[in-house]
Amino acid sequence: MKYLASYLLLQLGGNASPSAADVKAHLETVGIEAEQERLDKLISELEGKDINELIAEGSSKLASVPSGGAAPSAAAGGASAAAAGGDAAAPAEEKKEEAKEESDDDMGFGLFD
Repeated sequence: MKYLASYLLLQLGGNASPSAADVKAHLETVGIEAEQERLDKLISELEGKDINELIAEGSSKLASVPSGGAAPSAAAGGASAAAAGGDAAAPAEEKKEEAKEESDDDMGFGLFD
């Protein structure tokens, strides 16, 4: 990831096609020792490709990946459990709040005292 970030920063800085030596020198300015094999692989995979097209292609692939909430089966199970015993969750939340308040007393002082 650091190699790709360095490559992109060099491109933003005006270098249309950064070489492995450019990326290595850039990383060394912040104290990172580059692994030549990984760097060569990155450069060979990006050679002759437009970064903006690659980013757009990657974004479209990421759009199809679920990224929020629970899995559908877990959501359905959670909904049925809430309908069956919704009152059972309320005491558990109260106990958590009480435990949090007690932990403040153990320190011997309050935040606003």
